Amino acid sequence: MLDIKTFGLKDGDLFVILNALGDITPSSLSPHEGLYRDDTRFLSKLELKINSEIPRILSSTVKSNNLLFTADLSNPVIDGEKRRLRKDKVHIFRSFFLYHNTLYGKIRLINYDKCAAEFSIQIEFDADFYDIFELRGAKRRQRGEILLPEVNEESVIYSYRGRDNITRYTKIRFLTRPDHIDEHTVRYNIKLKPKQQLELLFTVTADYKKDGPVLVIDKAYTQALKGIEEIEAETVRLHTSNEHFNELLHRSRADICTMLTDTPYGKYYYAGIPWYCTAFGRDGIITALQCMWIAPTNAKGVLNFLAAHQAKEVDPRNDAEPGKIPHEMRSGEMARTEEVPFRRYYGTVDATPLYIVLAGEYLKRTGDLETIESLWPNIKAAMQWMINYGDIDGDGFIEYHRHRPDGLINQGWKDSFDSVFHADGTLATGPIALVEVQGYAYLAYNHIVHIAKSLGDKEVMIQAQQRAKLLRKRFHRAFWSKKIGMYGIALDGQKRLCEVKTSNAGQVLLSGIVSNRYAKAIARKLMDRTFFSGWGIRTVAKDEILYNPMSYHNGSVWPHDNSLIGWGLQRYNLKDEILNILTGLFDASLFIDLRRLPELFCGFDRRPEEGPTLYPVACQPQAWASGAVFLLLQAAIGIEFECHSRSIIFKSPRLPEYIEWLEIDNLGFEDARVKLSLERYKDDVVVKVVEKEGDINVVIYK
Repeated sequence: MLDIKTFGLKDGDLFVILNALGDITPSSLSPHEGLYRDDTRFLSKLELKINSEIPRILSSTVKSNNLLFTADLSNPVIDGEKRRLRKDKVHIFRSFFLYHNTLYGKIRLINYDKCAAEFSIQIEFDADFYDIFELRGAKRRQRGEILLPEVNEESVIYSYRGRDNITRYTKIRFLTRPDHIDEHTVRYNIKLKPKQQLELLFTVTADYKKDGPVLVIDKAYTQALKGIEEIEAETVRLHTSNEHFNELLHRSRADICTMLTDTPYGKYYYAGIPWYCTAFGRDGIITALQCMWIAPTNAKGVLNFLAAHQAKEVDPRNDAEPGKIPHEMRSGEMARTEEVPFRRYYGTVDATPLYIVLAGEYLKRTGDLETIESLWPNIKAAMQWMINYGDIDGDGFIEYHRHRPDGLINQGWKDSFDSVFHADGTLATGPIALVEVQGYAYLAYNHIVHIAKSLGDKEVMIQAQQRAKLLRKRFHRAFWSKKIGMYGIALDGQKRLCEVKTSNAGQVLLSGIVSNRYAKAIARKLMDRTFFSGWGIRTVAKDEILYNPMSYHNGSVWPHDNSLIGWGLQRYNLKDEILNILTGLFDASLFIDLRRLPELFCGFDRRPEEGPTLYPVACQPQAWASGAVFLLLQAAIGIEFECHSRSIIFKSPRLPEYIEWLEIDNLGFEDARVKLSLERYKDDVVVKVVEKEGDINVVIYK
């Protein structure tokens, strides 16, 4: 059986999923293979064969900067008319990269036999123009019309007229002219002398117009590489004494840069490949928060993008209300024809308070009051949504319920239909007040107090202070459960507490609404054997009735969830717990291909000499999974920023035992940079300034 491992590349709104051979061969085991743009699969088949046989695979990978896929293949036994070509005599090298809505492909052949080799190379291809939601299982009553392919001596053009009256084109150009071409196949008749090399080049463009130029392959690669280098140049560089940890850092950084997508409003973190390669409000915000200390300028693009798409009116069809931040934005055919509700969908309860949190953290990190002032109307509108629409019954808590019948039932980050339940397994009915959302709201109000004070808006400042005070007064009594020894996951529509042990309670710690005593109690729970799998904190404790380690939200381990909990633990100086979480995820990465943390993995207990059990359809890369290591490292070393005093502050910095030293380069503010070295001595860390440019201070609190 062929290896069903897949590899992804992304550039802008275009991404491709290839198997280990470099082919696109969708099957029941990997139905998502293909070339996609705007939620549509523009290429559903791309298979390379030698004399009609599948090549032998040697190895395949994606380069460390995520730009280039490469596969090393060889020939099977080929019985020719004149002589037999034994296996592994012809090296077949394949490479792919993406640039400006085009897939660039190269096949390089080298004959290592002592005699000349004769064989044929076939490339088979097709385009089904499936919508991403069809591939996820949505049934359609009617599809658009696939038009007749257009074939000439060097190209094939597929086209599809959708039910949204948009025509989509897949243009396959063979820059090396084939010996035969038809609607679904090209063939090259190959004759190679010993040690002779031959290259076959082609491109596949996903577009909305039939004609358009394509760059030559070398120039396109140079431009693509330049774009990646420009993004990485704006990011803080991290290097440690542990090369395996460096691999995790480097891949996570590359994934973050890959998911960063240009928009008319600035750069935005798309959520994940393949299912979520689009703008999600919650995902973009959390990724920006995770990467704030290493890439603060990217948060500005996230803030501006979401401000531009903030709801301005009540629209039950899209769960929209004035001031609300969008959940999900789609541009595929099924979204455009409203077969799914996600073209611009606002069914999320937490993105709006988190938007305010992001604005506040951006101001703390950068001191960029000008940008925050330009966004002040949006920030105020978000707060008013929290007060006027989020607090449905006026009790000070933020609740959700869906307006659209086919919208999301649950609208927190755990948005599976069964992710909010009572201890007996009964699903909660709404309106539902999630525990972590109250923490987000509390932190949002406090950020507004600071922003309003900076802008001289006393009226808004007082209103935010009052709301924060009311929320803090009521929160603990409503959500604390003596029975489970921590906060329950939610209040249901009858204000009954769902007394279930979940990771949601851990995320509350990041807000500061919890007292030291109860924060430590929650931390103890999260690190016991019912929660901590050895790889990370489960979403639901093992002894809960709906716990299932193979479920999406009820027992799995999510890196981003763990990172937010770690960020909260830093507020209470619970460094041992932070290091345990960081170590669990680092250890998991050692068993995962490319050292890439996936969206989630199963919550089974860690077993000796085995890696974590992977979740079969998890996104890789997933932006907020890639950002997890950076937020956890920030929590471990306790790094904060104080712009008015030009200070970088370390609070009780710690490093895990497998890292002797950490170098941080290109860190600072807009006009000042510093290179630092953190060296571990047992449980202590010494911070040294290696280089400094501009006015900047380094402060250590222990």
